[in-house]
Amino acid sequence: MIRVLIVDDDQATLASLSRAFRLAGYEAVVCDNAARALSLLGGERFDIVCSDVVMPGKDGLAMLADLREMGLATPVVMISGQATVDMAVRATKLGAVDFLEKPISTEKLLLTVENALRLAHLEEENKSLRRRVGRYELVWKSEAMSRVMAQVDRVAASESRVCILGETGTGKELVARAIHDKSARRDRPFVTVNCAAVPSELIESELFGHEKGAFTGAAARHLGKFEQAHGGTLFLDEIGDMPAAMQAKLLRLLQEGELERIGGERPIVVNTRVVVATHRDLESLVRKGAFREDLYHRIFVFPVTMPALRERLDDIPLLAEHFAKLIADQNGWKPRGFEPAAIDELKRYAWPGNVRELRNVVERVLLLTDATVDAATVRQVLAPRHAAPSADATTGTLADRVTAFERDVVLNELTAHGHRVAETARALGLERSHLYKKCQQLGIDIKAERK
Repeated sequence: MIRVLIVDDDQATLASLSRAFRLAGYEAVVCDNAARALSLLGGERFDIVCSDVVMPGKDGLAMLADLREMGLATPVVMISGQATVDMAVRATKLGAVDFLEKPISTEKLLLTVENALRLAHLEEENKSLRRRVGRYELVWKSEAMSRVMAQVDRVAASESRVCILGETGTGKELVARAIHDKSARRDRPFVTVNCAAVPSELIESELFGHEKGAFTGAAARHLGKFEQAHGGTLFLDEIGDMPAAMQAKLLRLLQEGELERIGGERPIVVNTRVVVATHRDLESLVRKGAFREDLYHRIFVFPVTMPALRERLDDIPLLAEHFAKLIADQNGWKPRGFEPAAIDELKRYAWPGNVRELRNVVERVLLLTDATVDAATVRQVLAPRHAAPSADATTGTLADRVTAFERDVVLNELTAHGHRVAETARALGLERSHLYKKCQQLGIDIKAERK
């Protein structure tokens, strides 16, 4: 139930307003002075305050100023029988949502309160949206990222297909979102699909959709991601892991601009911009016959290469502070910064998991301290990650060394996370299915490692 605090030194006014609010379905609490009202507001939750201005002792405007100093954003409607323009202006500057004159029309007061509550709800939704959007904010000052963002600005205004390259965790999806947000399609949907995370037998339905009864379990029509993104942008992450059969169907769609749902009887025209990304070497996959050359030329129109975090060390202080604020806001924690020595420790680390790994590390150090993050706390978190490479990682061909290094990284992360696959995958910036595939490629038996 919505709680209203009514503040007025006139008992008749308190009685009539509380009765009106209760009849309208509100819970009304009355108070005859500002000091007592501030005490109530400091200890209880109220959805809105209706307060007189002129009262003995502390007046309503002083109460409103104290309320804001307390950091409370409770909406306040001011009421006065001695209203002046100056009084109304002062109340508005102090944050009052409205100013009403006595005698009060009950109908007008209830409507004002209803509108104020609706506005407060919208503002809270906007704050929540900004917090969610903050997860996707690009933060940089390095020259390497400045070059990337210059490319984003150039290509966003076009309809050209973009292929974003870079290691896992470098922020490829963030750049894809930036391209969409800067394009003429910004008011239309931005839809993402991780091609490595969708089982091969389901990816056609995921992208193209299906009709009811098209296969066992198809209980209703399902619109695929291409249709969901109609008029907007479809981001195909890890395009290098797309099954060969699906590559041929994707090529046809890109050529003709039409798709057919599974079980459908007619082609459907879609107007969807495609942006793809991969951490793999597509040219090498083409040479090996693992990726269609004609599809490669269709999607590789404008390449954007994301730098690894070790190539943009100037961004680490900004990113660390950004993640610290974001994580603190999400958890209701007191904001915490980093000592210069702690930042130096972060800069010395190699960051195989890139920006995604940095975020995980920031969250861990915040869990370990209630004060400014120092170097010792950072070293404590990074210690398991600094494990020396095996002998195999320092000998042999480049390919052999890379494979050995990847194996060491995965094994170290499995150990650090108690061999919990989901947590290990998050730390490495991988989908669980991708981690399983990577372990198979590296000869790591996850079940045996648990023992």
